Order: sequence, then structure tokens, then C-alpha cells
Amino acid sequence: MPESKPRLTELTKCVPVLFVVLVIVLLYCTYVFYHLAYMFQINQQNKDTAKLQRGVNQLILFCIFSTMLIICYVRSIFTSPGEIPDTPEWQYNEFSEEAGSSTVTVALHETKRTGERRHCKWCQKYKPDRCHHCRVCRTCILKMDHHCPWIYNCVGFMNHKFFFLLLFYTFLTTQLIVWTMSETVKRAIDEDDDFTTMFVLVFTETLCAFLAVLVTAFFLFHIWLCFRAMTTIEFCEKSMKKTGYSTSAYDRGILGNLQEVIGPCCLYWLVPILDPPGTGLSFVNEGTRLTVDLDVGRQIKKTVPRRSRAQDARPDDPDYLPAPSS
Repeated sequence: MPESKPRLTELTKCVPVLFVVLVIVLLYCTYVFYHLAYMFQINQQNKDTAKLQRGVNQLILFCIFSTMLIICYVRSIFTSPGEIPDTPEWQYNEFSEEAGSSTVTVALHETKRTGERRHCKWCQKYKPDRCHHCRVCRTCILKMDHHCPWIYNCVGFMNHKFFFLLLFYTFLTTQLIVWTMSETVKRAIDEDDDFTTMFVLVFTETLCAFLAVLVTAFFLFHIWLCFRAMTTIEFCEKSMKKTGYSTSAYDRGILGNLQEVIGPCCLYWLVPILDPPGTGLSFVNEGTRLTVDLDVGRQIKKTVPRRSRAQDARPDDPDYLPAPSS
């Protein structure tokens, strides 16, 4: 088993995080010191009341969205995505596996072709459903969605809500900046402001518009995954196997699937508070709808007993024998 290294110590892997921080600082400073300063008409004596009111409303929304974005980003980075516990039931031992003495205290769907429990050869542990090993983090992640270099962390069971809310508030913040700051950009170009002001405004507006398109597409994709009770890894596995995407073995309906990601209590849905629905070790309950995808995920071959030649013969055939009655 490879030794795990402390996180945030490998400088090369921290570069994406530093880049995101710089972008946030740039957007924040430009919006406040260039756009909102213009809306508040700081250096003007006769102020436009309507413009001032729009500036106040935009400031309130921007403070809420940007603050929640920063909180969600920090929590996505520093919250562990969830790992397999060190209890005896999850410890893998090849001798106990051969002896068949491994016990399962939780209901599992995903097994190997032989019907045995899945295990990780690096962590030496049995794998719960939807658990995968991340070679970057060097550990198995509960309900692993994907490894995100922009947060230098895996998105898993314990921080999936923070990552989902991070996309949500990034979507709101970028859209707010793009649509409201366009007024200041237009004014700077029409009035032929100094080069520095025009460059900063145009560059920031273009960068934010580009980010808004990317984040919107990514956020819509994760909404689609959420409503279908799939992770990014499960989506890629289905794509490689060329199976349908309409159902999932863990589908509990739109509301149930949404609660699996952002928590069971609707009062905390938009708040970055940890509210996990369960332990991340089992996803079998009365609300789970089992479908054909379950057998695909488990990679189980269903075999049908073959009828004998005598049973397949026609009634007028001399080899015909009636099938035994049940």
C-alpha cells in the first residue's frame, strides 16, 4: 500500500487552486472598484437615484453570491470526500477471502463477476458500492464522482454538496457580473476612458463571460447527473458500455436523488452545511428502484438452465418427454 502524502504540500498540484484564487480576486476587485464605484457615483455631487439604487441591489446580491462561493470553495478543498473506515469488516485479507470468512453487514449491489466482494489492492480494503480508488489522493473515496484538480481534492460522498453548491454560486456570480457590468463597460468605451480602465473592464468582462459559459454547461451537466442518480464515473462507465442513461440502479426519483446530493432537509439545501444522507457505505433502502442497470453494474451474467433434447422435442416426436410439473 503506497504511503499517503499530506495534502496541499505538492506545490505543482496547488497551481490550479492558486489560479482560481487569482481569478476570484481579479473579478472581485474589478467589480467593486470599477463597476460599483461607478454605480455609486462616488465623485459626483448630483447623483442619479435610480442608478444608485441599482448599485445597492447589485452590491447586496454580489456580496451574498461571492461570500457563499468562497465558503463553498474552501469547504470543497478542505472537507474530506469520505474514506472506507478502518473497521474489521472492511479490511481485506486474501486468506479470509479464500476461506469465505468475510462478512458483510451492509447491503451491497456491486460485486465481482464471481459474486465476491470488491476490494482495493492498494488500500487492502473491501469496497462499498460506488467507491473507487483515486491514484492522486492515494485512497479509496466513498461515492466518488471525480477528482477535481481545481479544488485539489476528490468529489465524493462528504463534499459532493459543497462542490454542487460551488457550481451553483459560481454560476450566479458570473452571470451577475456579466449582465450588470456590461453597463460600465459600454460607458467606458463610449466616453473613451483611459486605456488602463478600458483594458481592465473589457478583459474582466470577457474572462467572466467565458467562465460563465463553461460553468453553466458544467453545472447543467451535474444537475442532469443528480436527477438520474449518477456520478461522473458511473456516467463514463455507462458511456463506455454504450448503455442507456434513462435509469440508474440507485434512482429514487427526482426529489430523492436531489436529497442524496444536497441533503434531506430542504432548509439547508442552499447552505454549505454538512448534512449527509447516510454513511456513504450503503445505498440500498426502501426508496431505491432496482433496474437492469443493477446487473450491468454488478457485471453478473444471468444464465438460464438449458432444456434437454427430450424436452425440446415436439409432442409427436418419439423422444418427447413432458416437462415436470411444479
